[in-house]
Amino acid sequence: MRFSIAALTLLAFSHLTGCSSSSKETTERGKLAPEASAASSTSATSSDSSETPPALSSTRAVSTGDSTLDSLTYAPTEAILPKHRIFAYYGNPHSKKMGILGEYPKEEMLRRLDNEIENWQKADPKTPIQPALHLVAISAQGAPGKDGGYRMRMSDKTIKKVLKWGNEHKAIVFLDIQRGHAPLAGEMKFLEKYLKLPFVHLGIDPEFSMVTGAKPGTKIGSYDAADVNQAVQFLSRVVRENNLPPKVLVVHRFTQGMIKNYKNIKLDPNVQIVMDMDGWGPPVLKKDSYKDYIVKEPVQYTGFKLFYKNDFRKPGSRIMTPEEVLALNPIPMYIQYQ
Repeated sequence: MRFSIAALTLLAFSHLTGCSSSSKETTERGKLAPEASAASSTSATSSDSSETPPALSSTRAVSTGDSTLDSLTYAPTEAILPKHRIFAYYGNPHSKKMGILGEYPKEEMLRRLDNEIENWQKADPKTPIQPALHLVAISAQGAPGKDGGYRMRMSDKTIKKVLKWGNEHKAIVFLDIQRGHAPLAGEMKFLEKYLKLPFVHLGIDPEFSMVTGAKPGTKIGSYDAADVNQAVQFLSRVVRENNLPPKVLVVHRFTQGMIKNYKNIKLDPNVQIVMDMDGWGPPVLKKDSYKDYIVKEPVQYTGFKLFYKNDFRKPGSRIMTPEEVLALNPIPMYIQYQ
């Protein structure tokens, strides 16, 4: 299905405001949970690591059936977490408002990515960093479209372009799904040929999973544990069938209701689950959100998102430093900038 770039840009704006939620929702906080979790144990392991980033494979047995994709040779050969910290730039090349990935021309964006990674590596020299590009590959929309899905799938050309950027820069690539009203299974199936590549991983965004039938951008959506398990099972199958190293699944979250029944999420050795604190605001608010919505309901690994613009929107606000983020407990193993 096709939509105009103007429609994409319009939704990009609603995405930025949507990630903020309302001030009421982002200030309702819980307590830091004392329970042990896989997230806390793995972050401790990572801090002692001094290994180099994932090795490149000289050959690849995977065939996607697409000669362009099969020509991409970057192929990490081992699980990324917890030996490495993933550092991602997020967005879409068609929108300057959706995130840093599309705000600047390719070379400038990658230069900024490298500079930012250098700052983080200095803050934690013991944990090697794996660069990443996080593409919104399926973008929620304010209009239903022909099939009533309220989402736009990026073209093969757009996705391949970002995959080539990642391949050339030895960066892994995340393909993110904002499903709108479309079933998650169909959207994952649409991305399957790309996910057969060893350096391509998946993100799912509950904010735009409109289980209530509301229009994306008007309310905050949600996923149940069953939906997360569906994504895990899908990725696990792709890994098994193509003899790949484990895939990473990033699940965005910034409110209590975005993920339901978290205790029912099932871990799989072929998939590494990252619960990513996706809200913006002043440091104290972001720290509280991390404690209340990520640490309090542990799954496996944790992530933390920083906003070059939205984190400055309130008077006196600022973006957190690498040292401040690395002082969190557990230490986030996935860092994303929008």
